[in-house]
Amino acid sequence: MFIRCEKNPIIRPGDVKPSADGYQVIGAFNPGAIRFNDEVILLLRVAEKCALKPGKVRVPVYRFSNGKGIPDIMEFDEKDPDLVLKDTRGVMYQGKDYLSTISHLRVARSSDGINFTVDPKPFIYPCSPDETYGVEDARIVYIDNTYYINYSIVSKDSWCTALSTTTDFNDFKKCGIIFHPENKDVSIFPEKVGGKYMALHRPNNSGFGKASIWYAESPDLLHWGNHKCIVRPRNMSHESMKIGGGSAPIKTDDGWLSIYHAKGDNSRYSLFGILLDLNEPWKVVKRATVPLFEPEIEYETDGFFGNVVFTNGNVIMDERLYMYYGSSDETTCLAVSSVKEILTSL
Repeated sequence: MFIRCEKNPIIRPGDVKPSADGYQVIGAFNPGAIRFNDEVILLLRVAEKCALKPGKVRVPVYRFSNGKGIPDIMEFDEKDPDLVLKDTRGVMYQGKDYLSTISHLRVARSSDGINFTVDPKPFIYPCSPDETYGVEDARIVYIDNTYYINYSIVSKDSWCTALSTTTDFNDFKKCGIIFHPENKDVSIFPEKVGGKYMALHRPNNSGFGKASIWYAESPDLLHWGNHKCIVRPRNMSHESMKIGGGSAPIKTDDGWLSIYHAKGDNSRYSLFGILLDLNEPWKVVKRATVPLFEPEIEYETDGFFGNVVFTNGNVIMDERLYMYYGSSDETTCLAVSSVKEILTSL
């Protein structure tokens, strides 16, 4: 169904300049994607940790001043009795949590969709306390001469989804939180239906079921309502834990095509296709019974978090669908197919 790019991974952590002295880039993955003028733009999730220092535990943090975020390092003595090493993801000091890594969004640019140059500085980064633990996993959609970028933000109040806008991928405007905690995997449709904006989203489920894909509507992209759960995990190994949406749905003659991710047995991620009704997008027309894409190659099965393929960005060029995906929560990769082939497989 998809042909992997021979140059995979097309972006590695070593291709990205750290955002601050003492930081090390350990992941450049899960990119949002869009066509912009004659380029393909990726918004990479760049994950950074602190360089090691003997006898010390060091974690990346942001300090906030006048609406800006300043990257910094918190340093603790490894024998300090107030320090608790929770796991590889972070530490607790005097009752306060700190993560071992922190993420921001970085622009990468390409004229051919394969060879990318990564900007030297962050694009969207933590600037306020509700982004204390990072900015992650962007999706991009172009509507009415504006590029809308939604992404996950993380803080002590958990994770949720925020929105920013840009017209040039040099400057941006933050619009605030659009889906409250705990909600992520938001994919906005590229046009209105029935005079309303639409989105797929994924609220957490800590009650009687598993995290599923929901539908919502908005008059202005900021205020969302008419929520409906439209796709739930099935009783199969690929979807045994949860599912969530990918990039902006693609409009076809047959309906809205979306490629979503599924987390299954042993925390293994795979990608499935689904077709939604053109005029009533909360209605499922078709849903793949087998994955479109699974982790198979070494860079997908081994890495920072192995057996993960995760897409939140694609573009169409020369009638081919370029699907950009994060591999093992570490690198950015590319696989190519076509909308027609995917629809035929559903």
